[in-house]
Amino acid sequence: MKAFTNTRFGIRDEDGQTFVEFAIVLPILVLLVFGITQFGLAFRNYLAITDAARVGARAAAVKRTTGACPAARTAIQNTVSASQWSQISSRITCTAGASVGDPVTITIQYPYSIGLPGVSASGNLTANATERLE
Repeated sequence: MKAFTNTRFGIRDEDGQTFVEFAIVLPILVLLVFGITQFGLAFRNYLAITDAARVGARAAAVKRTTGACPAARTAIQNTVSASQWSQISSRITCTAGASVGDPVTITIQYPYSIGLPGVSASGNLTANATERLE
């Protein structure tokens, strides 16, 4: 196909302009999509451990003073997935009071890492829940 050229005004055909613009914008869009995906996964894990901490604290509170922390660990294990449990099983702390009305606090830490080209972040997501012994 012959390219259109208007020699009087110096106007040329613009067939490749769309492709060049797409090639410039595509890496930015891909980085944005991957960033949203990584953030969404981290947020999902945060919600899961927050719910697990709440469930564990509630289980410990109704178990009273004997066996409160083992009951909390069992409830947390039943709440999270197997892959999440393997990450948090050694990162659960439980502090329980000795008498009715004392607080029971469950803290869970979940490691995360976000790796995108040019951006890297890692750390621990932390969830706390406190209930009173019944």
